[in-house]
Order: sequence, then structure tokens, then C-alpha cells
Amino acid sequence: MPYRRLPNTNRARLRALSELVNVGRKYDDAYDLAFPYSLLEQASMVLPKYRRKVSEYEQSRSRQSENSRGCTNESKMARMYVSHFIQVLNMCVQRGEIKPEAKQLYGLDPENYTVPDIASDENLSIWGKKIIEGENQRKIQGGVPIYNPPITKVSVYYDLFMDKYSNQRVLQENTNRTSKSIVEMNDEVDHLLLEIWNEIEKNFSNLPEDERLKRCCEYGIVYYYRKGERPEMGKVDLKTT
Repeated sequence: MPYRRLPNTNRARLRALSELVNVGRKYDDAYDLAFPYSLLEQASMVLPKYRRKVSEYEQSRSRQSENSRGCTNESKMARMYVSHFIQVLNMCVQRGEIKPEAKQLYGLDPENYTVPDIASDENLSIWGKKIIEGENQRKIQGGVPIYNPPITKVSVYYDLFMDKYSNQRVLQENTNRTSKSIVEMNDEVDHLLLEIWNEIEKNFSNLPEDERLKRCCEYGIVYYYRKGERPEMGKVDLKTT
């Protein structure tokens, strides 16, 4: 026995709502419409608002994805230089060229010679800042600068990374905001679709099954055959789960 299923994606909801409005507008006489005209008016008002929200979300997600791809090289170079600088700093301490307690200026444990976890962009942004500020502070106190790599070069790649990273965070916030806006509206759309679909099925409830399914599908209602079920010859072509 075929069963219907409400859309479960933003695009599917938008498509179902659009079909209802498009089919409804074809009827000059409201009495020929398979669901109340008041619901058609409601759907017509909700549709452009929902379409705009879906478009805003998709555009935000696209910009975020594009910026993320562009950020890959900057984060790779910054991570390499920050990691290299910390390793050289540790070697200078082990050789006695820099006092162990000087590592505290960088936020590093004097007794720990491993590189902090900078695998994530967030950690890289935190440790990059600490390392740059620590080296500059040590130089102010009269320390001999580390030259391979020099902190100025580390700063260049770190700043390039931070420009992309900061922009990515803004884009992420925009995507989250537009996504939340859609999620909040999905309940309204789902409730409206359910109400209209119920009215359509009720309107065609006295028809034979194949004719009823065909008429309902004309309004965009989606039916599925359960796994293992096969449609009979001449029946409406439905989807299979």
C-alpha cells in the first residue's frame, strides 16, 4: 500500500509548496480546487518568504565553502611556520642559547618540548598570536632574535591566515543565522503542507485508489511504495523506498 511522506529537505519543501501554488493558480473557480482557497492564499504568502530564506542560506553556505577552499593554503603555510618556529625555539633552549623560563613568554611549558596542538584553525589562531607576542616580548627584554625562521616571516603568513580565518568565522555565523531562520520556518511549512495534503486526500477519498493517487500526485503529493512492494500494471508510477 503506497504511503505519502512529507518533504525532509529545504529544497523538497520549497518544491512541494511551489507545486501547490502553481496548481492552485490554474483554477479560476475556487470550487474546483481540491483544498480550501484560504489555504492557497496562505501558501501563496508563505512561498516567497520561504524561497528567500532558502536562497539566503544557500548563498551563505556557498560563500563559506568558497572561502574555506581559499583558506586552505594560508592555514597550511601559517601552521608550517608556527610549528617550525616552536621547534627552533625548543632547540635553542636545549642548546642553552635561550633560558627555559623564557618559554613562558610564549605560553609554553619550560619542561615540555612538544609542539602544541595546532591542527585546528582555532588553535592555530591562538598559538600563532602567543608565539608572535612572545618573541617580540623576548626581544624587548634584550633576547637575541630567532632567525630561522624570523618572527617577521611567521607574522606575514599568520596575518594572511587570520584575514581568511576571520572572514570564515563571519561567513560561518551568517550561515548559522540563515540556517536557524529556515529551521524555525520549516515547522510552519510542514504544518501547512500537512493540512493541505490532508484536504486534498479527503477531497479525492471516494475515487478508486489508482485514480485517487493520480489526482493527488497532480497536486504534488509524493507517495512511495514500501520496500518489496511492486506496482501493479496500469497503476500510478510512484517512488520506491
